[in-house]
Amino acid sequence: MRIAILAGGRSSERAVSLASARSVLDALDPARYETRVIEIGRDGTWALPAAAGSAAPAAAAAAPSLPIPTAAAPAALGAVDVVLPILHGPFGEDGTVQGLLELAGVPYVGSGVAASALCMDKDLFKAVLRDRGIPVAPNLTLRAGDPVRNPFGYPVFVKPARLGSSVGISKVTEERDLEAAVALARRHDDKVLVEEFQPGMEVEVGVLGDRDPVASPVGEIVARADWYDFDAKYADGGMELVVPARLPHEAAERVRRLAIESFVATDCEGMARVDFFVRPDGEVVVNELNTIPGFTATSVYAKLFDAAGIPYAELLDRLIALALERHERRSRLEY
Repeated sequence: MRIAILAGGRSSERAVSLASARSVLDALDPARYETRVIEIGRDGTWALPAAAGSAAPAAAAAAPSLPIPTAAAPAALGAVDVVLPILHGPFGEDGTVQGLLELAGVPYVGSGVAASALCMDKDLFKAVLRDRGIPVAPNLTLRAGDPVRNPFGYPVFVKPARLGSSVGISKVTEERDLEAAVALARRHDDKVLVEEFQPGMEVEVGVLGDRDPVASPVGEIVARADWYDFDAKYADGGMELVVPARLPHEAAERVRRLAIESFVATDCEGMARVDFFVRPDGEVVVNELNTIPGFTATSVYAKLFDAAGIPYAELLDRLIALALERHERRSRLEY
């Protein structure tokens, strides 16, 4: 089976994507899969591998960014059976690449256009979950030109609406720091969330599947910092993952149930990692949902399913099978 791995990308999470792609490439069984890595640069250029049978070296010259499929793209990429878009953040996890692959008619791993775009936008994501009765942290959304304000007291979190990996996020403890925090967030997005602080334990759950998704065990995040920022997520020793989380059974089952409900409510497919806060009073609050979570063998998503008895290589096999099954199912629809 011919697999294309899309990696890198234009967002600030590019390095995370490249690390994830390396792990995926190492884990795919070469006896079963023929793999090609297509690296997307920060400038949007695509480094396409040489077509099969070409005398050109594997590291081909970068091609222009591809806004739509063209006759040259299949020739450069070669025919592929499944694409793994191992991309994080804008221009990869937000429905843009998914739309390109839909236009090309290529099976791909993960959620489709609508779910990817929805879950990237924390403002819209929260609105959908509230409509379904799923608890989320209260927030105020500031759009371009809106005055800076905070109705929640302190501490409070300020974050770009459409970014990941805690980039551009600030924990604000005093009113005098609010303006600077909003200015930082606005460097990354013209829509900013001011979000009520949620005390308690931070936990995460992996979800796998399409029409009948399953949830992993609950993992507890123990950050080596005041909060789970970029360094805590990616620096060596920045966090500890405790699986299963140190929660009462009833609370853990509620977290797992809400993870699946959030996955279904947002029309996700394939995979997702759902992040929660469990408050001291026992209330469970959804923080966000990542449609393409960090995907190294030591990432939280992989560790959670490894704890469920699904090792990393098998997890990839299942995701590829889900992509093929969805593509076959949707190919029978009439448009």
